[in-house]
Amino acid sequence: MKNINTTGNEIYIGLDIGGTKCAVVVGDASFEIKKKIFFETRTERGYEAILSEFKEHIRTLLKDFPGSQLKRIGISCGGPLDSRKGMIYSPPNLPGWDNVPICKIFSEEFGVETAVQNDANACALAEWLMGAGRGTSNMIFLTFGTGMGSGLILNRRLYAGTNDLGGEVGHMRLAPDGPVGFGKAGSFEGFCSGGGIAQLAKSIVTEKLNNNQPVAFCPSIEKVNSIDTRMVALAAQDGDPVALEIINTSARYLGAGLAILIDVLNPECIVIGSIYSRNVDLFKPVIDKVLQREAIPAALEVCKIKPAELGDSIGDYAALCVAIYEDKF
Repeated sequence: MKNINTTGNEIYIGLDIGGTKCAVVVGDASFEIKKKIFFETRTERGYEAILSEFKEHIRTLLKDFPGSQLKRIGISCGGPLDSRKGMIYSPPNLPGWDNVPICKIFSEEFGVETAVQNDANACALAEWLMGAGRGTSNMIFLTFGTGMGSGLILNRRLYAGTNDLGGEVGHMRLAPDGPVGFGKAGSFEGFCSGGGIAQLAKSIVTEKLNNNQPVAFCPSIEKVNSIDTRMVALAAQDGDPVALEIINTSARYLGAGLAILIDVLNPECIVIGSIYSRNVDLFKPVIDKVLQREAIPAALEVCKIKPAELGDSIGDYAALCVAIYEDKF
């Protein structure tokens, strides 16, 4: 990331709004981030104080680029929201953000068009425009992190659905019962998310310990509640059989979910982030077998399953890509 002044160029501002931390980035149409400011959200302050801090940082950044023209502001934020109306509607990680007209607030303050997308859609734009999905016309992005979110690029356009609920694949029920995700037992998110894998692990480990079967990474029932996905993945990487059983279960359902998406949307590429991208060697052999069995062969043949490329920087690029997107397409 370069920290340089520029003159005579159009610049874009991206705002990444999270429940724990926020970021403001400035970049250009080639997706180069030139400078970034980040700060703690501290949601207890209320949205007005947080937006005021965003405005202050934007003004600071604009001073660093004399002679440049601010073209557009892009915002990435957790939903629910309405991208067409530019409204944020009470995201779970942002208490008190009720009916916030966020695009209007920044458009009026800085005199430029402002766009907002939910964070999964914004990340899909980033991976499509500059990451693993570059050059494709039809791409699906799956978060596979704390939850299972999705962003859809169809015919070289972001598809958000009728009211910004397009791509909520985590809600699909893949089994009659199982870990709870998206408020639904046995859902895609239940089996394929950080929280879901932890639930699955606690259930499997508890059963084994109660049956006097050893579990090396969790030797006693008292430690079950401390199990998280990272612990399971590390144990699986070391060959622990119980950890591998847990990961293989998640991978089988990941494959089943991918098969549905491939059959319905016929994408060129599915990009998967976070847990998958850090553990491709554990997941890929299992999902490949499931896909060979479940997906339409001709659709599977033209679809590549890829780990996300942008890593921990994806939030910064996602917000910037929301700002740039309409100028590109």
